[in-house]
Amino acid sequence: LSKGIDNLDNKHANTQIPKFVGFERIAEVDGDEKFAKAGSYFWETVTKNRSLAFGGNSRKEHFPSTSASIDYINEDDGPESCNSYNMLKLTEDLFRVNPEAKYADYYERTLYNHILSTQHPQHGGYVYFTPARPRHYRIYSAPEKAMWCCVGTGMENHGKYNQFIYTHQGDSLYVNLFIPSELNWEKQGVKIRQETNFPSEEGTRLKITEGTAEFPLFLRYPGWIKEGEMKIKVNSEEIEIIGKPSSYVKIDRNWQKGDIVDVSLPMHNHMERLPNVPQYVAFFHGPILLGAPSGSEDLKGLIADDSRFGQYPSGRRLPINEAPILLADHTKELPESLESVENEPLHFKINSEMKNPIDADLQPFYTIHDSRYMMYWLSLTPEEYESYTDSLANIEAKKLALEKRTIDYVATGEQQPESDHFMEKKNSGTGNNRDEFWRSAHGDGYFSYQMKTNKETGLSLMLRYFGFEWGDKRFDIYIDDERLTSVNTKEHTRISQFQEMSYEIPDSMLDGKKSIRVKFQPREGSATSEIYFLRLIRNQ
Repeated sequence: LSKGIDNLDNKHANTQIPKFVGFERIAEVDGDEKFAKAGSYFWETVTKNRSLAFGGNSRKEHFPSTSASIDYINEDDGPESCNSYNMLKLTEDLFRVNPEAKYADYYERTLYNHILSTQHPQHGGYVYFTPARPRHYRIYSAPEKAMWCCVGTGMENHGKYNQFIYTHQGDSLYVNLFIPSELNWEKQGVKIRQETNFPSEEGTRLKITEGTAEFPLFLRYPGWIKEGEMKIKVNSEEIEIIGKPSSYVKIDRNWQKGDIVDVSLPMHNHMERLPNVPQYVAFFHGPILLGAPSGSEDLKGLIADDSRFGQYPSGRRLPINEAPILLADHTKELPESLESVENEPLHFKINSEMKNPIDADLQPFYTIHDSRYMMYWLSLTPEEYESYTDSLANIEAKKLALEKRTIDYVATGEQQPESDHFMEKKNSGTGNNRDEFWRSAHGDGYFSYQMKTNKETGLSLMLRYFGFEWGDKRFDIYIDDERLTSVNTKEHTRISQFQEMSYEIPDSMLDGKKSIRVKFQPREGSATSEIYFLRLIRNQ
C-alpha cells in the first residue's frame, strides 16, 4: 500500500487496520516515509472506496472486492464495531501529523453514525455487527455475560467522545467537533466552553470563560456544508471566511474573557450510493445518516447470551425483493423530496413513490434500537423496477428455502466461522475465487469441522465446489471417522461456475448425536477440492 496499490481484497479487515495504526506511529516517531505512505494510502482507500455510509467497513469481517460489494445487501454480518474503533485511532494519528479537515470529517461521520449507534441506551449492551441488509437488525451483548472483541473496544468507544473535540499543534487550537464541552487549556491559561445542541441545532457557540491569550483558533468548515454558507461571528461581528468546505477557518487574535464565537452550520439533505452498487442509496441530513425503523418481528437473540454464536443477528432474513423500493425518474431528486417533520428535529417524511412501503419516518440512525431498519434503499426508475423484481424474486425464494432447511453452516476459509466450528487441520490452505473463500488439503493432510445436528436425522451434507478445477481431485469425506463417501472430481461438470452437491447421511451416523465432525481427507497422491462452504441440511 505504500506504493499506492490497494491489495486489500478479501483480507480480514480488523487484522489489517491495527497494522496501519502501527505503521503510522512508526512514521510519526522516526519519519519513515514508506510507513507514512502506507498509513496514509490505507486510510484513503478504506474511507473512500471501502466504507459504508455510517463510516464502517467489512462484511463477514473481511474487505470485499469491488465486485462483491452487493454482499453488504445480501449478508447480515455487516461492518464490525472494532474496525471503526481502530480506524478512528488511525485517523487521530494521521491528523496529528497533518491536521487536515478530511480526517475530522470522517471522524465526525463515524462517531455519530457508527460509534454512537453501537451501545443500547437503556441496558448498555454493545453491538458487534451492523448489517446494511434492508430490514435486518443488530444484536446487543448481555451486560456482564457476552465478552466479544466489540465489547472490549466498545467500553473504550463510549468514553472517548471528548477526545477529538479539540486538538492543538503548538499554540494553534483546532475545534474539530461540535459537541457541548469545556476545554481547560492550562498552557495558555484559558478556559473555553462550547454550547450547542448539534446536530439538532445548526450551529455552535464558543465562549472564553477564563483567561487572556493570543493564539490562532482553527474552526472546521465541514465538508457537508455548501460553499459560502458557513458563517462565523466574533462578538456579534461577522468575519470574512477564506476557505471552502472540508477545511479550517483561521481566526488569529488576542482572546479575552467574555469573547463569544457564534458559528452557523447550515445542514442540507443529500444521499450517498453504496460503493460499487449505485442503485442502493443512503440519506443524510448534514453529517447525520438517516435510517427508518421497519418492524420488530423475529428479533431472535436481540440481547445475546454468552454462547459462541450469540453475536450473530440470526432472526429470519426478510426477502430483499419485499423491502421498500423508491421509484424516481431521476434518483438525484430524492433528497430534495424529503419533508421535515414538524417539531421533530432530524425527522423526515419520504414523499417519493415507494413500492413495498413502510409506515416510518427517516430519523438519525443512531437513535434506532430494538428494531429492524432501513439504511440503504433500492432506488430504480419505473422501467428498471419491473425487470429487477421479476429476477430477484426467483433468486431470493431459492435462497430462503435453502436457509430454512439448513441446520448448520460453515463458511470455509474465513477465520471466525472456522473458529466457531472448532476446525482441526493439517497441510491445509485457504484462498479466494470470485470473492468467495475456500479451504482444501493435500498430501497426508486433512481438515474437519464440528457441526451441530440437534439430534435430527434425515440430513444431507451440501458442499459448494467451483466447476472447473485443474486436475482430478480424489478425497474421502468422513462423519466421526466413518467414511461417508469418496469423491473424484473427474465426474464433476467442468464449467467455470459454482455448483452445489449434496451427500445424504445415513441415519446410523446421526442417531442420538447433538453434533458430528465432518472431515475431508485426500486420497494418496491427490488433494481435496477447494470447498467453498458446508451446509448440514434437512432432506426435502
